[in-house]
Amino acid sequence: MEKRANLKSSLRSGIRARREEIDLSTMSLVKSSYLQPELTLPLVMQPSVEGVNLAQWAASNNELLRTELAKHGAILFRDFHIDAPAKFEAFARAVSDELFDEYGDLPREDAGQKVYSSTPYPANKSILFHNESSHMHRWPMKIWFYCVKAAEKGGATPILDCRRIYQSLDAGLIKRFTEKKLLYVRNFIDGLDVSWQQFFQTSNKEAVEAYCRKAGIDFEWKSESHLTTRQLGRAVVKHPHTGEMLFFNQIQLHHVSCLDPEVREAMMSMFRQEELPRNVYYGDGSPIEDSVVQEISDLYEKQAVRFQWQPGDVIMLDNMMVSHSRDPFEGTRKILVAMAEIVADNEIQ
Repeated sequence: MEKRANLKSSLRSGIRARREEIDLSTMSLVKSSYLQPELTLPLVMQPSVEGVNLAQWAASNNELLRTELAKHGAILFRDFHIDAPAKFEAFARAVSDELFDEYGDLPREDAGQKVYSSTPYPANKSILFHNESSHMHRWPMKIWFYCVKAAEKGGATPILDCRRIYQSLDAGLIKRFTEKKLLYVRNFIDGLDVSWQQFFQTSNKEAVEAYCRKAGIDFEWKSESHLTTRQLGRAVVKHPHTGEMLFFNQIQLHHVSCLDPEVREAMMSMFRQEELPRNVYYGDGSPIEDSVVQEISDLYEKQAVRFQWQPGDVIMLDNMMVSHSRDPFEGTRKILVAMAEIVADNEIQ
């Protein structure tokens, strides 16, 4: 009896040991494919066996993920049973140790997490294409989106390859944007868009002024509750790791011509152009022509890649290489966001 018990114990120990000794660095645990044969954006990664812990696998395959992200610009992780925000955050941390937690444009999901809720914007409206924080003096290199709940209808997160956009736009236009750069103007007005207190995460005006001076942001207090900022930024950049040229900006998200016609008409009836909550100009302050923005928007729509969210999906983007947006939706939808690897404009050639 004792021998039989010892034998069973040895077998159980051997099985546990074999399970624990699975080599997380092998690709046999994960398979890759594309959403469609002709699309290489995004790369899709799925488990090839049951029970793969995505965070553990990522920690052992960081070099592989870095290589694939540099090649494709976006990786969609599907069927890994990411069923809680904590698992999402653990995966993002496994890829990048320091997650960004000073972002004022998005509401934090939980006080104890470095994870944000997606932009609180009307469900029946599109959020237009943008590279996150490209209108600022620093931005995250990596950004993750996690689907807690997919919308009943719509709500895709279209993405764009900024390398292809750079290559496809008229060369004269690229030259103009490269030389002139961009000027982003924001008017923080109570009740419209994000407040200056939320954006700067302080109600101390002196702290806001110190931040603006350090970041090279021109600022002006129009009243106690009205702050105007002007930030010079780039429209075209070279990727710091791959050396590829990118069309990298937030033109669509800021330019007044991209507002819905009725919203634009209402805004223009309430404010002078320089007082609009958001707008973007050429770097010398001259207006960017509506026709130019339309040309860019048409190209975006032509090259956009859409996929329908499934609960538990996580997509990781190289934020400089790929821009993102959001389609209108019906029902309820919950997408969480994490960001990492902050780079400053003065660190880019």
